[in-house]
Amino acid sequence: MEYHNPVLLKETVEGLNIKPDGVYVDVTFGGGGHSKEILKYLGPKGKLFAFDQDKDALLNAIEDERFTLINENFRYIKRFLRFYGVKQVDGILADFGVSSHQFDVAERGFSTRFEADLDMRMNQDDKLSAYHVINDYEEEQIRQVLFQYGELRQAPAMARAIVEVRRDGEIKTSEQLKLALKRFLNHKKENKVLAQIYQAIRIEVNQEIEALKEFLQQSPEVLVKGGRLSLISYHSLEDRLVKRFIRNGLFEGEPERDVFGNFEVPLKKVGGLIIPTKEEIAQNNRARSAKLRIAEKL
Repeated sequence: MEYHNPVLLKETVEGLNIKPDGVYVDVTFGGGGHSKEILKYLGPKGKLFAFDQDKDALLNAIEDERFTLINENFRYIKRFLRFYGVKQVDGILADFGVSSHQFDVAERGFSTRFEADLDMRMNQDDKLSAYHVINDYEEEQIRQVLFQYGELRQAPAMARAIVEVRRDGEIKTSEQLKLALKRFLNHKKENKVLAQIYQAIRIEVNQEIEALKEFLQQSPEVLVKGGRLSLISYHSLEDRLVKRFIRNGLFEGEPERDVFGNFEVPLKKVGGLIIPTKEEIAQNNRARSAKLRIAEKL
């Protein structure tokens, strides 16, 4: 199946500082690009586990006895690694973006380019879809989703418009949703605003922020001392959480300090923020907003 070229491939895998006989996890398998690169660095005793909740990704499974693909959300990383007898690993890679495959398959409903049913589920077995968010949520809930996850100033008016339109009948498709929000889609900024709306709904449908927080909280426990995290984010909501967690092990507030003003943190950052080169962005448009942060378990 057609999947995206992996973003920041060399930098992300090199950031793991791979040991040939180590155990590694790619928690966002997708098309398998990052996993294939990790396997190049592993010796015969090395192991790679990968996670992906999307059944479509299973078709990309790699035939290699060192490789195991787990069809689950990465928020359950600790539970499922233990199921395979693994308590700690040497490195974890995550690319939090939506795959090009998900964007390009019209009926999945992720893309603003296609007329499609409102869906946006990464795990197609999940009950909550974009349809339910738009048709079943209260006005205040829709406002919160659009404001919090889409950072849309007009979220209150947009939520009101959705509720008014759905009184006359369900909003079932992307085209019907665009029509409901037509007055907010200024011609010059239409694509940008639509992208923010879709991002907000998608994050809510897939509980992406909650999943990210749960994953980050488990990662220091899952990593051995000196183990590495290599994390690619695509929007400020994700990147802020990643940056703060690496800095002080929390998502908000400050850690407790001892009498000398010191505090313990589970991770330390390795190097600075890494972004794609102009050449990579020219070859792979999906890379344009990628931010890579690397951390090590203390």
